[in-house]
Amino acid sequence: MSAVSEPPEEFIEIPLVVDPGRDGFRLDRFLSSRIARLSRTRVQTIVDNGQVRRADTGEVLLRASQRVRAGEALVIRRPAPREPEVVLDFREIYRDEALLVIDKPAGLPVHPSASYHRHTLTQVLRDRLGPGHGWDMAHRLDRETSGVMVFGRRGGSATALKKAFLGREVRKSYLALVHGCLEEHVRIDMSLGFAIGSKIRIKIGPVPVADGGLPAATTVRPLRHGVFREKPVTLVEALPETGRQHQIRVHLAEIGHAVVGDKLYGLPEEEFLKVVEGGKKLAELGAELGLQRHALHAAGLTLPHPQSREMVQFTAPWPAELAAILAP
Repeated sequence: MSAVSEPPEEFIEIPLVVDPGRDGFRLDRFLSSRIARLSRTRVQTIVDNGQVRRADTGEVLLRASQRVRAGEALVIRRPAPREPEVVLDFREIYRDEALLVIDKPAGLPVHPSASYHRHTLTQVLRDRLGPGHGWDMAHRLDRETSGVMVFGRRGGSATALKKAFLGREVRKSYLALVHGCLEEHVRIDMSLGFAIGSKIRIKIGPVPVADGGLPAATTVRPLRHGVFREKPVTLVEALPETGRQHQIRVHLAEIGHAVVGDKLYGLPEEEFLKVVEGGKKLAELGAELGLQRHALHAAGLTLPHPQSREMVQFTAPWPAELAAILAP
């Protein structure tokens, strides 16, 4: 696998459908209300440049004062932002008519976001397998997490796979490098929700079930000890019993053994806020941590095959950049 070297696509297209609540709005007011980060002046420029058209006819809308109607489908064509470089590839582990299993590289986001449009696993699948490939992911991994991901057929086997994940029929095994010397096997039973009092919208933390937290449990087993940047680290196996957002990372951080390279849970919140609010680059934070990804890897999945229901197991090797710190 190699890092992307091609420039980003010149344009992206944003589809917008006029909802009943905005029926009769001026075009500029409608666009401003749907894309809040755009100023009225910026919206005017977009319209003047002919970047707004009707989806069905292709007619370009050039008057900001023009009224839009409920149900009308518009498309905004905008210059594509320069996206961070990522590995635009994946290794295929297994495929049959009902199941696709891949090894996702670290750094590759699964879905488009504010920073990533084409540099996503969703787009890589389209490019590699064709736009009508028909595979639907049964679960997801964080952008910086590498390892095993499974897909089923959209409208078919994907439904059975998702039910297996929701029904806790899937056994998941992760490997992680964590700070400090973890000496004993531990089971972390700690309900989780959006972090109380945090200024970071996506941050997860301990939240009592009585306050809306969801039950979450992870079993952690130390495997090997080593040193990273002259400080002790431990290679652990983490077996999540539930599948909450950021579960393993939060649980490990809460017992004092944050994942190496974790920008969100391995540092004081003020450091991550410099990225969110102060314009600091994630790569700068990674450089300070000595690792541009967090050291969490989805090493194995055991699940019922969506057709035969026989248990099948798939594994992905510990990545080379993490093995350079501590091999399994």
